Amino acid sequence: MLFAIHALDKPGALPARLANYDAHKAYLGDTARLPVTIVMSGPLVSDDGATMIGSLFLVEAPGRAEVEAFNRNDPFAAAGIWEKVTITGFLRRQG
Repeated sequence: MLFAIHALDKPGALPARLANYDAHKAYLGDTARLPVTIVMSGPLVSDDGATMIGSLFLVEAPGRAEVEAFNRNDPFAAAGIWEKVTITGFLRRQG
């Protein structure tokens, strides 16, 4: 099943995001050991088109529990960067 993970950063979290960016990228880069398959992912940005303010993932997983574990183990989650994380099932219609 597909799931969308929408994660918004806490106000002022950009320095912590940048400090943990390499660990986050390494975590996402080693998908063979993860319980999910990343379909796509990337940062959410402010209206200036450049300032990172959160993260968006589209993942495939057997169920919500695996997605929650995947998200919980992300270095950004461990660093407390995200203020709000929403995990929602997704049905692909196009693309």
